Amino acid sequence: MTPENIKPYNKTDNKKKQVEEMFDNISENYDFLNRLLSLKIDVYWRNQLEKRVVALNPGKILDVATGTADLAIEHAKKTNALVTGLDLSQRMLDYGQIKINKQGLKERIKLIKGEAENLPFHDEEFDVVTASFGVRNFENLEKGISEMQRVLKKGGKLFILEFSKPTGIFAPFFMLYFKYILPTIGKIISGDSKAYTYLPDSVSKMPYGKEMEEILLKNGFKQSTSKTFTFGVVSIYEGTK
Repeated sequence: MTPENIKPYNKTDNKKKQVEEMFDNISENYDFLNRLLSLKIDVYWRNQLEKRVVALNPGKILDVATGTADLAIEHAKKTNALVTGLDLSQRMLDYGQIKINKQGLKERIKLIKGEAENLPFHDEEFDVVTASFGVRNFENLEKGISEMQRVLKKGGKLFILEFSKPTGIFAPFFMLYFKYILPTIGKIISGDSKAYTYLPDSVSKMPYGKEMEEILLKNGFKQSTSKTFTFGVVSIYEGTK
């Protein structure tokens, strides 16, 4: 089974529609649950991605599957770039816009509702494209990666932060938490019984490591590398156009 086959609510409706509905449903508690369920380690993971972005001194950045704009805000605060955030869920974007306005960044960040597999941008428009914890939700993973490659300038960089699969002595404990404890807490707080069951299910079918690097190469990137963090819980993938 591929990532495209894992859907939040049912097997019949298309994944894109279901993912949009899911994030609309959980948008109110999304930021709180991210910090709670990850013990705030998600902030560290995004900072590791951001260090790579800052080193490039980009002029224009696209953040795909931006959600409530956490990463887009970091881009704007730590670089001089003009930042565009794109997401399927309007409610997630609405919460993101509130955060952007509060931080005085509305002139630097533009949020757009749209699809990763059909990006509404010209070829070679951005210096950097990022996606944090979003590519496993694409209806078509390879099409989404191909589109992100298309809108990058020659020599531009794609950075993907995504869950992978931990190894070693830590792995059984993480999987127990990820598959049973996390969905229970998520269900209680968000009120959506399926959203946080979908999370471990979608991660379990997500390509990672060398397999993911090969997908980047297959879809137009000249180079691809990856680095794991926190015992392999997440990986950052870097693709060079």
